[in-house]
Amino acid sequence: MEDVKEEIKSRLPVEDVVGDYIELKRAGRSLKGHSPWGVDRTPSFMVSPEKGIWHDFSAGKGGDIFTFIMEVEGISFREALEKLAARAGVELKKYSDGDKALAKRKLRARDALELATKYYQFALSKNKAACEYVFYNRNLNKQTLKEFRIGYSPNAKTPLVKFLTSKKYSKKELEDAGLLNQYGGDLFRGRMMIPFIDPNGVVIGYTARTLEKDGIPKYLNTPETFLFNKSRFVFGLYQAKPAIREKNYVVIVEGNMDVISSHQAGVKTTVATSGTAMTEQHLKILSRLTTDVRLAYDGDEAGLRATERVINLAGALGISLSVISDYHGCKDPDELIQKDPKLWQEAVENKKPAVDYLLDRYEETLNLNTAEGKKTYSDVAVRLISYLQDPIEKKHYEQLVAKRLDVTLEDLRAKKLPASRPKRLKQVKTTVDKTSLDTTLKLSGDCLLAIQLFGGSAGSDINFELPDDEATLNILSDLFNKYYGDWTEEDLKTEVKSLKDRYQKALKKLEIEKLAKELETVEDDEEKTNEIIRKIKAK
Repeated sequence: MEDVKEEIKSRLPVEDVVGDYIELKRAGRSLKGHSPWGVDRTPSFMVSPEKGIWHDFSAGKGGDIFTFIMEVEGISFREALEKLAARAGVELKKYSDGDKALAKRKLRARDALELATKYYQFALSKNKAACEYVFYNRNLNKQTLKEFRIGYSPNAKTPLVKFLTSKKYSKKELEDAGLLNQYGGDLFRGRMMIPFIDPNGVVIGYTARTLEKDGIPKYLNTPETFLFNKSRFVFGLYQAKPAIREKNYVVIVEGNMDVISSHQAGVKTTVATSGTAMTEQHLKILSRLTTDVRLAYDGDEAGLRATERVINLAGALGISLSVISDYHGCKDPDELIQKDPKLWQEAVENKKPAVDYLLDRYEETLNLNTAEGKKTYSDVAVRLISYLQDPIEKKHYEQLVAKRLDVTLEDLRAKKLPASRPKRLKQVKTTVDKTSLDTTLKLSGDCLLAIQLFGGSAGSDINFELPDDEATLNILSDLFNKYYGDWTEEDLKTEVKSLKDRYQKALKKLEIEKLAKELETVEDDEEKTNEIIRKIKAK
């Protein structure tokens, strides 16, 4: 039971849980608020993020997140455990007595990553070239390095592996932590190391930037592990939470270096998603802290599409979404900050409502005096308006768009975007050819990915590797809007089950085909032949 409690605590900071019920304000290293039981005139409720505990001096109560939920909801420990486990995404059934080994593996992985971070920090202090890059090329100061725990991975095959194995960590434990490459050596070599730090201050992975101008890849991230899930992780949130609570807004940028530069420039409410597009899980995490979300994406076509996706996701969460776009000719926040930190601070304040920003951008690029321009503009506008939940806000934009197009509200509301349910994929027969199998696998896989990204809770149990490039994300966004835009959550959940079944069947048959072809190449090797036959039967 302690294992599952610790896992839930590692995912749910006490200030986030308590903050859903009462307003908390920073008071030194703690947070302070009024008692949820209404027995104090002045704030007497204290929360210690470092210790993970709370205490209500006026009511004489205190404890951890479990006791808080039990007290404030008036429920049993088991009910509180189930409630918090569901919020944290922890499956209780995995924590039976027979699965305590998993909890121990996670603990060892965390410890290995903590030790690796200290090793990288030490290695940076001893490498002149790395220091020159960090301090002079990136213009970072010592306080920023300390705040984000930035280090350097030596450019050699196995220095970290040797160090950690000398501290009694096995290769399997280092693999669990995501520190090994395919050959069993160091995954990260000759790179500036930026730790992924979870909301509790625990290192769960890294993003590593090459020091070379033309180094490939420019950034190398920790692969997904049972500690690091990029669809849920928000980079910089641990450092940004106090400022977000104080300022009551969050700035979302595209790059991790944008986050670090922004914090150094004094805008400490800045975060980023890491190696993936914004997901509903990301927004839900941020919406617990504030409903004022400001996007600082690139102003190109990919940035516009990304902004529209976030508007779609934000609509149901009651989020007030705006866009930061005045970069004074610079390509991104980091470049603007290097030019003048004050310009970045001003840009954050001069944000624009996201729908207004998108409508203005499309109006700039389209000729609204032509039928084609009006059609394209109205397609975009009607789709954006459909994302909005507030009736007053929806009516405001309907009137605005109708005026720009010189049409009536009735004309605008009569416009329907094409929305159709996808044709069901035909069940694959055992005699189907390889092209059909590949097509089935790709189509069902793409549909699952689209639902995982844009289908809200219906996609919560799909665990595909999320794409990083905007082109693929745009294709998946179009696929979801075209096929699933008008589906209910229940319909989507049913579709996910069907797609998973077809995907697994197609995958299985392709694997059998591959083994069958391998069997044809085996001539007189009886042992190899029997091994392949066993694999085929196992499928």
